[in-house]
Amino acid sequence: MGTDVKVISKKKPNASELLRSKLGKLELKTPLTVASGTFDMESLEFFDPACLGAFVCKTITRYPKKGNPPPRLYETEAGLLNSIGLQNPGLDAFVADKLPLYRQNLQMPLIVSISGSSIDEFMQMIEKLESCPGISGYEINISCPNVENEGIAFGVSAEIVYSLVQRLSSLTQRELCIKLSPNVSDIAEIAQAAEAGKASSIALINSVFGMAIDYRTGVSRIKKGIAGYTGIGIKPIALALTHKTAEAVKIPILAMGGIYTWQDALEFFWAGASAIAIGTANFVNPLAAPELIMGLGGYLLEHKLSISDIKGRVKI
Repeated sequence: MGTDVKVISKKKPNASELLRSKLGKLELKTPLTVASGTFDMESLEFFDPACLGAFVCKTITRYPKKGNPPPRLYETEAGLLNSIGLQNPGLDAFVADKLPLYRQNLQMPLIVSISGSSIDEFMQMIEKLESCPGISGYEINISCPNVENEGIAFGVSAEIVYSLVQRLSSLTQRELCIKLSPNVSDIAEIAQAAEAGKASSIALINSVFGMAIDYRTGVSRIKKGIAGYTGIGIKPIALALTHKTAEAVKIPILAMGGIYTWQDALEFFWAGASAIAIGTANFVNPLAAPELIMGLGGYLLEHKLSISDIKGRVKI
């Protein structure tokens, strides 16, 4: 009597399995999210939300902000200048009106982006949000160049970043992602301070400083003069700072800055990112997110690679 031999075939991976990633404490079905302030729920009417691994809301402050006076947007030859100034309804209105809509409609982790004018204010915001269900994590925006006495004032000092993150990390078990500014002398030092304070991930980069002037009249295209510059023109800067930061810290990086296509995304994974966000691309192409994920999934499947296979393995 012969012996039956059972042949077990190795299961072939599918694109959805290869696209899975992790950002600190969050398991992501795809490595893609949206940069705060560039996208809201109405944009999800254009495509299947499943292409997003997480949703980052517009940055919220403790009290309402009217934002900066117009003109506050200007399209350049290669990107966008913006000086919105964190216009938002404030934390109380966000919790009462916006958060319930997010809980009802989003089928993915919600990351709430916040900014404050002092460490105590950041702590007050976290304490209030901790009592709210439906939040998976926080993006601590210490990087906005368009407001005074907020954001970037924290982001330029390693000592202050450490103190802020240490105190915030003691208040929550949710994902704590610190958004860094490129407008510093050493982003690696700032990232290490955030990691030492027990941040669970880092987001970078926010906009770089930029300006545009009407050559005919000498008038600034932006009312406040200096603005935040985003889009395809800052991609080499964002890529370099992602690589530099990935070499300096062990916690995951959510990278952004000039990402428009799946090819752009791959470059950031090679540089060391665990996840990526698109921002200005959303204004250029409402379908940028699904097109990126379809292209990325197809490439990974064709080459039998996962994101972890290439993360941080740039060849120099």
